[in-house]
Amino acid sequence: MSASRTDWSHCWFSMIAERDIVVWIISALLAIGIGWSRYAKWSTRNKLVRELAAMDPERREKVLSRLNPSLAMEAREQLMKRFRIT
Repeated sequence: MSASRTDWSHCWFSMIAERDIVVWIISALLAIGIGWSRYAKWSTRNKLVRELAAMDPERREKVLSRLNPSLAMEAREQLMKRFRIT
């Protein structure tokens, strides 16, 4: 009887370990996905600000006026902060 009890507890511990491993893998994949999306957002915004800095002032204001107001404000702040462009 003690042999069957040992087999059962071993099976129970292996199920917990497998479940823990699956949870850790899912958590890691979610973290990678969130990190990748934040990097992609940063990269896109960085590219936009660089392109705006390279434009002539009239065209830059025209493009900024067409953007979402919060995005335009963020882009203006980055232009002032990084390139000292008003």
